[in-house]
Amino acid sequence: MSKPDDLLVDIAAMVESEHTNQMSLTVVVPGAVITGRLAPEAVWRERVAEVLKDSDQLGAFAPVFTRAGGNRRNRGEAPSHLHFHVARILQGSLGIPETGGMYRIAIKDVSAWTVGDFSYSDR
Repeated sequence: MSKPDDLLVDIAAMVESEHTNQMSLTVVVPGAVITGRLAPEAVWRERVAEVLKDSDQLGAFAPVFTRAGGNRRNRGEAPSHLHFHVARILQGSLGIPETGGMYRIAIKDVSAWTVGDFSYSDR
């Protein structure tokens, strides 16, 4: 088990405490490069739940994301995950999905990162 990057933990904690979703970040994790904006965990959970509840097949899973107790900040713990929204997995010259998705990534799994969001153009 690797030790999480303290600076990355501090960035995640600041996103949580400020309740901002404007911090752009690109991370390298096993098998992927993911770029997008960070969101506080509670906001991320709420958005995922909204998408799920509108699905005929997945609506029953929505309450899992809205349950109390998942918020580590309320228990005084450092964040263990990054919560991306409007994020893409970079693959060659495109980002998947094109419109951005919701990803939860364990901070301990991040091997490299940079501030900023990479986007591609076909120009």
